[in-house]
Amino acid sequence: MITTTDVLTSLRPVIDPELGRSVVDLNMIRDVEIEDNTVRLTLALTTLACPLSDVLAEQVHGAIARLPGVQHVGIEIAEMDQGEVLQLFASLKIGGPACNSGATPVPTNGNGAVARNGNGHTAPIPLSFSLDPNQATLPKSLAQTLSPIEHVIGVTSGKGGVGKSLVTGLLAVSLRRQGYRVGVFDADITGASIPQLFGMNHARMKSSPEGVIPAETETGIKIVSANFMLKNPGDPVAWRGSRIAQLINDLWRDVVWGRLDYLLFDFPPGTSDAQLTVMMDLPVQGLVMVTTPQELASLIVGKAVKMSQDMGTPLLGVVENMSYFTCPETGTRHEIFGPSHAPEVAEKAGVPLLARLPIQPDLARACDAGRLEAYEMAEVDPMSAAVMDALALVKG
Repeated sequence: MITTTDVLTSLRPVIDPELGRSVVDLNMIRDVEIEDNTVRLTLALTTLACPLSDVLAEQVHGAIARLPGVQHVGIEIAEMDQGEVLQLFASLKIGGPACNSGATPVPTNGNGAVARNGNGHTAPIPLSFSLDPNQATLPKSLAQTLSPIEHVIGVTSGKGGVGKSLVTGLLAVSLRRQGYRVGVFDADITGASIPQLFGMNHARMKSSPEGVIPAETETGIKIVSANFMLKNPGDPVAWRGSRIAQLINDLWRDVVWGRLDYLLFDFPPGTSDAQLTVMMDLPVQGLVMVTTPQELASLIVGKAVKMSQDMGTPLLGVVENMSYFTCPETGTRHEIFGPSHAPEVAEKAGVPLLARLPIQPDLARACDAGRLEAYEMAEVDPMSAAVMDALALVKG
């Protein structure tokens, strides 16, 4: 006969992928009912917005279904209340066992933040998120703890209008098609373009007790952008550089990405506060420099190359966008913006030329329609492979 102990024992190896603990120890398994060959239970998540809820439910279902005699498994998904979540994360931060429903409530201060205990540990501050960046800071937030990220790459240039967002989006799509878990941080706060490329102008990020939950594209690319926090995507963000830099830091601290293989930063143009913030305060492992064929663009990109070298941020290589146009009728290449200077920029920086991307009207139409994920471009997969190879060399 199947017992509750049997069910809990079978579920102990099931690990919450973001918290790194057994679902049993985290008190996520509740209301176990056994009737003949049927097992029913409730799986209580810290938030219904959890991006891995389906995966976790499947693992719970599979573990119980493997018990001898079990023929039917019923799982109801529920959400912990705020008190339970605070107790849970307080116990994880302190390193003790997960709290159960009868545990002593975690003391809070007058602002709703969990109070410090005698050892100086704190539980997370509940999230109150808006475009106002004046939020309390923690040395290492809960969101960061829940977001192990393998590779962090910046896509940058010294000049606007060269196609940084397009290159970022193309890299994200290529990596995702290869099965990698990918996120995009749209750090161009005043001129966010990423939402448009993916048809997400009216998407919103969600807040949870753990932090900010990114929006997701149709194929599962996680995206964070200031546009997702505006009432109207067309509203301007008229901020000074210091506030923009603070928002980037706040988002980095508060976003729950989950486990990612690649996080891509779409830099704003220039070499000022926002770029300095990302290079100095965030763990960017390498930069992809985007340019166009014009000599002026190459000159300004050279300034960004020098900045990355001065900041000690490795440069992975150069991508030249809008390199040429191939006439569909004759197959002749036309260098509309003049001869390429990308090889000279790459050689001077001592890095490879990762790709030369052509002008393709169909690509422009796909971007305007928010259908970048559906677009196929022969040059993109070799470009992403070259970026990964360059990153592997930098990381040794």
